[in-house]
Amino acid sequence: LRLKVSEKEQTIASMQKKIEELQRRAEQGSQQLQGEVQELELERLLKAQFATDTIDPVPKGEHGGDVLHRVVSRLGQQCGTILWESKRTKNWSDGWLAKLRDDQRTAKAEIAVIVSQALPEGIDSFGLVDGVWVTHPGTAIPVAVALRYSLTETAMARKASEGQQTKMEMVYEYLTGSRFRHRVQ
Repeated sequence: LRLKVSEKEQTIASMQKKIEELQRRAEQGSQQLQGEVQELELERLLKAQFATDTIDPVPKGEHGGDVLHRVVSRLGQQCGTILWESKRTKNWSDGWLAKLRDDQRTAKAEIAVIVSQALPEGIDSFGLVDGVWVTHPGTAIPVAVALRYSLTETAMARKASEGQQTKMEMVYEYLTGSRFRHRVQ
């Protein structure tokens, strides 16, 4: 009888370990699913807000953020890229910053943003931490609007200054040339 009882106890202990492992796997799967849902929602919101921009998800299994947002002006000019990373966890991790900066360099993006439920200490809704923008999902679109505006303004300024030296030389040549002198006379 003692052997049979011991055998039953061993079976019960083994089953309890398996149940705990299955619960852990189920929980992990649901966390991944929750994260995936937040990524898809971010992508949907960006596409709805910025119809002229190119918004592509980074394929699963590839290094990089979650969404690559290529900003395009109303005139069709490429203005820059924003790399979005979505996190849906209870605790903030500073390791995300270094990883996203590496991904930013790889993607050649001008701006990197982490959208997270959990924010670093000292940030309530959004802020800049070590060169990476960090925002709560509730403020992601207003932050996107501001960042997109800065990219378009910078691109327009670059375009305006393009060939400025050549233009100045042409004006100087005209002002010091005989055509201008004859016209003034």
